Amino acid sequence: MLAAREVRTGQMEVLLAEEFGFCFGVERAVEMVEEAVEEGVRPIRSLGPLIHNAQEMERLGARGVSTIDSPEEADEDTIAVIRAHGVTPQVQRELEGRAAKVIDATCPFVTRVQHLAERAARQGRDVVVAGNPDHPEMIGVVGYAPNNTYVVRDAGEVAALPPLRSPLVVSQTTIKLQTFLEVAEAVREKADTEPQVVNTICSATRDRQDAARALAGQVDAFYVIGGRHSSNSVKLLAVCQEQCARSFLIETPAEINPADLKGVKKVGVTAGASTPNWLIDQVVERLHQIQEQ
Repeated sequence: MLAAREVRTGQMEVLLAEEFGFCFGVERAVEMVEEAVEEGVRPIRSLGPLIHNAQEMERLGARGVSTIDSPEEADEDTIAVIRAHGVTPQVQRELEGRAAKVIDATCPFVTRVQHLAERAARQGRDVVVAGNPDHPEMIGVVGYAPNNTYVVRDAGEVAALPPLRSPLVVSQTTIKLQTFLEVAEAVREKADTEPQVVNTICSATRDRQDAARALAGQVDAFYVIGGRHSSNSVKLLAVCQEQCARSFLIETPAEINPADLKGVKKVGVTAGASTPNWLIDQVVERLHQIQEQ
């Protein structure tokens, strides 16, 4: 079992999950952008928010990093950044044709899914991805095999798929393991041949979910710090609610309601993969202040 880190605040214990906060891909993307900021040569524009955390985006904005919504907004004076979610090959080519430079900060775990889908499509095989079809990561993956890829939210959607040719089953990097396993089994029952099943859930996602699940059963209340539009943060909340009904998703310390902590002896804290350490520290400090009131 993963051990939690304890921070005492008066009579209430605050327990930090063993794994939380920035994942490798997000940390790598932020570091790549900050290196470009230090060079200070050109405007830096991220195609879409670099990460799903408004507070961290505000911090980066103060350093001159802004967001564009399409490649058309880039020009010859722009350093364009592809965020960790990745993009389609077409979008990447458009950026490279317009911007002075493109920083490809696609998470290596996402790149792996892209390459697996692309290779399967070249072999004439179908690809089934367990994930949210509207998520930027999934849009990018489909771009690598647009005629062969089906994105399903859960096992129930597999039945509606057409006959599958030697299918490959992979996953969005941030989904719950159980969802992926159920989708894989549904494809196995549907397909005429045994599918190739490759678990592409990011290890950081699994570690955070396992750590949150282990801690949630030991506390009276649980706070997940992360953006409401962050897929992995929302799924962390679902994992915590399985063990602790009094679980909350918050973006800032100001969202903590002291009334929710009435009678609480132990409170757990975790954070999504786009949540910076400085924000986690602020939440712990706010819990400390509430205890002293």
